[in-house]
Amino acid sequence: MESRGSVPARPPSYEGVWRFTAPAVDASVPRARHAVRDLLNRQGAPVADDAVQGLLLIVSELVTNAVRHAALLSPQVAVEVAVGAEWVRVAVEDDHPYRPKALETDYGQTGGRGLLLVREITRAAGGVCDVERTATGGKIIWAALPR
Repeated sequence: MESRGSVPARPPSYEGVWRFTAPAVDASVPRARHAVRDLLNRQGAPVADDAVQGLLLIVSELVTNAVRHAALLSPQVAVEVAVGAEWVRVAVEDDHPYRPKALETDYGQTGGRGLLLVREITRAAGGVCDVERTATGGKIIWAALPR
């Protein structure tokens, strides 16, 4: 799923990091999206509206994937938002060991393109996204977009 078109010269530093957990159920998808939107509003982070919309869609796709594909081994998912001077990063963590791959476009399918969408939104915004293993064997899927 890597998208490293415009990787910052050094890892970005973040001014604030917020993390919350939610049960791996369908109702957590809109709750996570609203929580991220509300957090960005409360923090007064000057993030361009198109970047916010992209981040919210990314959060929806990543939480949906965790709910649909990881819930059996990960009854909770964690959502993290990090706001920096130049970047906003969202990440979703679950305990399932499977490392997902973005599928290529197949318009005959009604699903399965969430990570492709995440990758394309990130690329179009000039951001970076990737998947990392956790120390406990799960994964973190993240995307960082310029503010």
